[in-house]
Amino acid sequence: MTDFSQRWAWADINLGLIQHNTAIIAQRIAPTEIWAVVKAGAYGHGAVQVSQAAISAGATGLCVALVEEAIALRAGGISAPILLLSEQPASQAHDIVSHDLVATVSTVIGASAIATAAAQVGQVASVHMKIDTGMHRVGVAPSEALALAQFITSNESLRLDGIWTHFAVADTPTHVANAAQLKLFTDTLDMLASHGITAPCIHAANSAAALTVPDSRFSMARIGIALYGLLPGPDIRDACSGLIPVMSLRSRVSALRWIEAGDAVSYGLRRPVLSKSLIATIPLGYADGVPRRLWESQTSVLINGTPREICGTVSMDQLMVNCGSDSSVAIGDEVVLFGTQGEHTVTADDWAARCGTIGYEIVCGISARIHRRYV
Repeated sequence: MTDFSQRWAWADINLGLIQHNTAIIAQRIAPTEIWAVVKAGAYGHGAVQVSQAAISAGATGLCVALVEEAIALRAGGISAPILLLSEQPASQAHDIVSHDLVATVSTVIGASAIATAAAQVGQVASVHMKIDTGMHRVGVAPSEALALAQFITSNESLRLDGIWTHFAVADTPTHVANAAQLKLFTDTLDMLASHGITAPCIHAANSAAALTVPDSRFSMARIGIALYGLLPGPDIRDACSGLIPVMSLRSRVSALRWIEAGDAVSYGLRRPVLSKSLIATIPLGYADGVPRRLWESQTSVLINGTPREICGTVSMDQLMVNCGSDSSVAIGDEVVLFGTQGEHTVTADDWAARCGTIGYEIVCGISARIHRRYV
């Protein structure tokens, strides 16, 4: 029965598929541990729920971008290790220590702030040192890594639990930069080891590298986009076989009207129909994360198991699709914007390809106005 009590737009998040994807990846990269990347609300899927599912399927830690994200996980009952993926402002050092978070540090100033906060409460703080091997975004330069590592290991309030780096072109596995970064990283590890400095957790691989560059796996891999069943890049498709998208975006037909040949719909009246057509209005738009430019690429949604083309400019709260001569479409019929209905599937990666972007941006862009339904 159609539920008229809720907004007719929602996202289904299949937590069983988080478990499925986690288990598949774990099997493929064993014995490397998985730390699930759940920043940005688990890429729009829901951080607490996804974290619980990933941990239940074998993930041993979590990664986030912000202290606030980690604190929300702790408030949600998550006790697993949580790594902050970049050095945070010194003003947040107390929160990092008090919530038992693993800080990434790449400067002596940053490490000192964590040490001071830990000393004030009589704790020893776990830190991972990030090496910039070529991404040139954050991280300590290899030439400065020894000085930072020595500062950390000589401070009784700090424990060097990890050393890591991040690839810039892992989504293209054959790119020469991957091998160059990997060599610089291993050379830096060897240099540190020659001075008696090691760490129990060494990591370099994100989803793409973990699945395609075995030498990058080390003791732990940071698995993000693959966890959600989406492609890290077009060159990774074969390595992602068996992974299934976790999110589907759904709605219902909210209005119907027939228009004549030559008429058009929505702002700008940009695409007149060629024949008399039934137009279905769908009650979500770009404020919900549906890219406005989807209409330009003749993208289809699914209604009653049939692809139906978006036929006019996507507006803030609504979009319209052309159902042609099919008079069987009714108000309240379920619409699948991406996901599976009948024999057809539309994916967030399909949307990304049509918009000239990546699947990450699509799922992260599904706004808070869209209710997440966990199934």
